[in-house]
Order: sequence, then C-alpha cells, then structure tokens
Amino acid sequence: MVRRSVLFTPGDRPEMLQKAPRSGADVVVFDLEDAVSPARKDEAREAVREVLAADDFDPDCEVCVRINATSDRIEDDLEGLFAGRTSLRLDSLMLPKASGAADVHDLVSALESNGVFLPVIPLVESAAGVLAAPEIAAVPATDALAFGAEDLSADVGATVSKDGSELEYARQRVVLAAAAHDCPAIDTLVTAFEDEKRLREDVRRSVRLGYDGKLAIHPAQIDPINEAFTPDDEELEWARRVLEAKREADAEGRGVFEVDGEMIDAPLVAQAERLLERAEATDR
Repeated sequence: MVRRSVLFTPGDRPEMLQKAPRSGADVVVFDLEDAVSPARKDEAREAVREVLAADDFDPDCEVCVRINATSDRIEDDLEGLFAGRTSLRLDSLMLPKASGAADVHDLVSALESNGVFLPVIPLVESAAGVLAAPEIAAVPATDALAFGAEDLSADVGATVSKDGSELEYARQRVVLAAAAHDCPAIDTLVTAFEDEKRLREDVRRSVRLGYDGKLAIHPAQIDPINEAFTPDDEELEWARRVLEAKREADAEGRGVFEVDGEMIDAPLVAQAERLLERAEATDR
C-alpha cells in the first residue's frame, strides 16, 4: 500500500468529504479532531458516517478517519461511526496524540468490542509520544507511524523556524523507530499551503530522511508531495543498472561491484530495490 500523500479533510464539511478522494491523494483522512470545533463534533460524526455508508461512495484511495484523542471522545467517535454496524467504506483509523503503546492497544480493544478490526495510524505529536515511538511502532495494529510537528512544538514550548531544525531530533527519531519495526513513516505537514517552494524543499527533506509519505492540509499540496515520493526516470534507470550489475556479480561470486564509477555494496542495492518497489506501488 502506498501512502505518499495523506490529506486531511474536515469531518463537518460533507461536500469536502465527497470531493477529497478526487484530489489525487493516496490517503484521505476525514478529521473528527482538530479540524472540528467542540460544538460540532456530533455533526461531524454524523456527516462522516453518512458519507462512508453511502452506496455511491467508492473511492480508489485509502479512506481513514482521525478520531479524537481523549477516551470519552474516542468512545463517542466509535459509537457515532459503528453503532448499528452499518457497512462503511473505511480502511483505517488515525489516533492523534499517541503517547505510548497502551494508547494503541486501548483503541484496538475498543474497536474489537464493537466487532471492528481496522489498522491504526498513530500520530506522534508530543514529547512522550516521540520518546515512546519505538514501542508505538512495535504494536501489531500500527500500520504506519505519523509525525506531527505542530502539536509537538506546542508541547515542548519550542519556537520553530521555517526550516524546522528545532524539531529535527524528533523527526529523525520517529522515522528511525518506524524503520526499526518495518513500519511505514509519514512526515509532518507544511501549514503554509500557498508556499509551494517551501513545501517542495520540505518534502525533499522528508524523502532524504527516509519517510514514505507526508501529511497535507490542502489539495494543492498533493501533486508536489506525490511527485517527490515517486522515483523519476533517472533514479529508476540507476536502480535497474544496479540490480542488473548485482545479478552479474552474484553469478561471478563478487560481493562488491561498480556502476557508473561508484562502488556498490549491500546498502546501495537495498536502496535500488526500494526505489523499484516504490515505483511499482505508484504504477511507474
């Protein structure tokens, strides 16, 4: 499953919920948390449920719902979504402000008590969550690990500059925790959705760090994100040359070989394989 772009859509805006799957995002997240005011939570739950239950709602992207973070609101969210067990076009749940593995286990238990079995995308966006990222990633129900810089900066009292360097340790810790448990990692969003230059610079950083995708808050961010996480022709040609040279080296019993004047060993072979896997997942 490819998750290059993960687009949030307010849960209390039915017209936007219907349009979101046509944005080109790999994942659309119907948001019951930050994008919805406390007074409109019930309205949002009803709107999201109606859209997910509609017979004509059958998008070709992953559909996720971000529930709320507190136990009482999580209970209300699950009741609002799954009461009566109506069939819903829903693939996953996003758990905000995950501070430890217990948060994921508690959500899974609550889902199972409702007869629901869905993968979970924990959103790591607090100091406690960043420190517990390895344990959160290790939970079997965790299907991807997402990093949220905005709430983290508020939690630690950081003043974050444009390049986000103040939160670089957290950003790297989350992607390392995910990789250690063979779990996809989704990087934080860029809030300045009209600043395409800044977005392109930041998403290139996400790719270099090893993230598999990026959060988005506006449809205009989708194309630059998808482009950055899709290998280009030059990268694919290099990857194919590496793997062809590896086959020849294996046949000759050589562990190290040369491609384009560069010595290739196991880490670069793994990089080539990952590029081709990503290209296949995106139909390149």
